[in-house]
Amino acid sequence: MSEQDASRGMMFGGVFGRGGAEAGDQAWLRAMLDVEAALARALERAGLAPAGAGAAVTKAAVPENFEVAALAAHTGNPVPALSRALMKQVPRTAAGAVHRGATSQDIVDTAVMLMAARALEVIMADIAAAARAAAGLAVQHRATIMIGRTLLQQAVPVTFGLVAAGWLAALDDARAGLARVRADRLAVQFGGAAGTLASLGDAGPRVAALLAEELGLPLPVLPWHTGRLRMVELAGALAGAAAVLGKIARDVTLLSQSEVGEVHEGPGGPADPPGGGRGGGGPLRRGGSSAVPQKQNPVAAVAVLGCTKRIPGLLATVAAAAEQEYQRAAGAWHAEWETLADLLSLTGSAASWAAELLGGLTVDAARMSTNLAAAKGLPLAEHVTSLLADTLGPAAAHDLVAEAGARAVSAGLPLRDVLLGLPQSAERLEAAGITAEQIESALDPAGYLGSAAVFVDAAVAAHQQTPEGGDGAG
Repeated sequence: MSEQDASRGMMFGGVFGRGGAEAGDQAWLRAMLDVEAALARALERAGLAPAGAGAAVTKAAVPENFEVAALAAHTGNPVPALSRALMKQVPRTAAGAVHRGATSQDIVDTAVMLMAARALEVIMADIAAAARAAAGLAVQHRATIMIGRTLLQQAVPVTFGLVAAGWLAALDDARAGLARVRADRLAVQFGGAAGTLASLGDAGPRVAALLAEELGLPLPVLPWHTGRLRMVELAGALAGAAAVLGKIARDVTLLSQSEVGEVHEGPGGPADPPGGGRGGGGPLRRGGSSAVPQKQNPVAAVAVLGCTKRIPGLLATVAAAAEQEYQRAAGAWHAEWETLADLLSLTGSAASWAAELLGGLTVDAARMSTNLAAAKGLPLAEHVTSLLADTLGPAAAHDLVAEAGARAVSAGLPLRDVLLGLPQSAERLEAAGITAEQIESALDPAGYLGSAAVFVDAAVAAHQQTPEGGDGAG
């Protein structure tokens, strides 16, 4: 059982706590202890703690030495209880190096930064895996023609390669946004009681710099206790990544509908743990329904959406909490803690599901062709209109094709038959010098893909220039 599953419980952890982006109680504890240990080492390096104090605190500051339940926030946050418990774990000579110069917010905020840095590495790796899979789909299906749909209605032909290239470009953008936050915005927090570090005298800035060095986090210009833009940017980057993952998952749920059937999820892992469920019958099928035996639900896509649907509200909470008064907020800071943890774990789970989803996606090119043919030429109406516009004029061409399209729909006929078979349409085409061969050509989907292939190639080439795409896509 993963740390995420343990923190959320096994009931729903498999959906909302999937992957390795940890942000539960144990991740919080580990991060806060790492900050306290790094502070002790920084104090020793600055000459404010005796030799060996940093090593002693670091040795004691391991999660196994502490009970999360004992750190209940009776003082409004868990840090006072944690620092007292840590002092009891170290020799008396090193106890003065525990929490010296810090306030509780320094430890919690820096722990969030550290936890986010660790989680983002995992999230970015899963998004990179999803992007590689999308690049492979884009290359493989560069010329696979399908119906393009706008406002959920059939529009004009596209290629599935272009659809996958759109996913790819968005995934690469999302990962780049997370990488920028990871590199530049996850700064250490160290300001003491009110942002002056007065208790450390003139050594405050040096200790802050050493603390940042110990943790591998950027050093800000000054403490940012009530300047919460970093938190908003972190939340925004996570929400942006979740939006990209949700869009892909929504496309898959729509394309895998029974009536559409153009893509299908792979089998994935088992639905039951080893041994199957109690009561006989063997293990459940992945994606099987509890009531409808024949169903094969798009589980990975649904799980992605289950995670991403929760994220806009969390982002709103972080943004609302950014208004913080004076030198320490009363409540707004507290509102960030679990909210940011949920943002990390839900985005991480969505990214993990998406990597599996795209890695195992099956594309039914034959069904795409069948669906396009079933539209009886109507997705090419725009192309026919363009052909006629030069001779009939744009408005007359539009009206002629719109009328033919309406007749085709009402009669269940191909657009070609209406254009060429009805005397009124045929006469107008003949008068305009438009031949049947030209109409036939205009109704060929392969001749109306515009720059789809160029865009696919551009997205794949751009992906190959990224660190995670440098090994190529196919």
